[in-house]
Amino acid sequence: MYDDVLFPFDGSDGAATALHHTAEIATWADATVHVLFVADTNRNSVSVVGDRAVDGLVGRGEEVVAEAAETLDTLGVDHDTDVVQGSPARTIVEYAERYGHDLIVTPTHGRTGLSRYLVGSVAEKVVRLATTPVLTARMQPDEQLTFPYERILLPTDGSDAATRAATHGIALAAALDATVHLCSVADDTSLGADVRSTVLEEAARETAETAVDDLAATAAEHGVEAVRHVDRGTPVEAIRDRIDDDDCHAVVMGTTGRRGTDRILLGSVAEKTVRSAPVPVITVGHEAERTE
Repeated sequence: MYDDVLFPFDGSDGAATALHHTAEIATWADATVHVLFVADTNRNSVSVVGDRAVDGLVGRGEEVVAEAAETLDTLGVDHDTDVVQGSPARTIVEYAERYGHDLIVTPTHGRTGLSRYLVGSVAEKVVRLATTPVLTARMQPDEQLTFPYERILLPTDGSDAATRAATHGIALAAALDATVHLCSVADDTSLGADVRSTVLEEAARETAETAVDDLAATAAEHGVEAVRHVDRGTPVEAIRDRIDDDDCHAVVMGTTGRRGTDRILLGSVAEKTVRSAPVPVITVGHEAERTE
């Protein structure tokens, strides 16, 4: 399923935990982990020692990747390391594309607040830009890093992006012999109590049921057990509740849905899920959707 996994690493405690999770995936997949440190060129880290210009971030990066290599050596995982300079998010995405990596694993702090919607973390920018599937793991106390995944949640709104991601999730479930939980949300939060709202609610539910049924048929073709769910409410809250109610170990979802370009200002459902889900989230993007 995965042969080459890119792991951008900064040496923090939370990132070290995610590194162990990455090692578990690599061991299962017999994959190579490529540990990458990006020295941020937006920060002035160059100083002069004697008559030499020394970049402190590059030096720190070499220490960080050496620590990761030591951990992976102990765990018996095939690996290599690299330290490069650049703008972190774009450099990570371009590095994965250049070397043909088939999964990026990146920790995210999962903080909240207005600045998160306007700027976003490096992890969220990677999610937005990447054509390579991205696994994000929050560095928070409630994060659950269980592997192998036994129950995988696949949210869908019937869009091409959601279907593409669900196909990836079904393939992962087949490889892991896991169950998929197919979830579509009839968002009724903006509807009133009049007749027109009732008609719209019924149409939303019918669309959600069709999306789930289509994915269930795909799962059956791959011999994957599927559990159907059609929920009501807001998509992010429904996804979070479904994770808790069904004890899902991971979420696989597309990076865009039907809301279009407002995702850049307000954050897409995928980005909000990355920020709040207590389990790893694998997002699957598409080259045509890349924008910053």
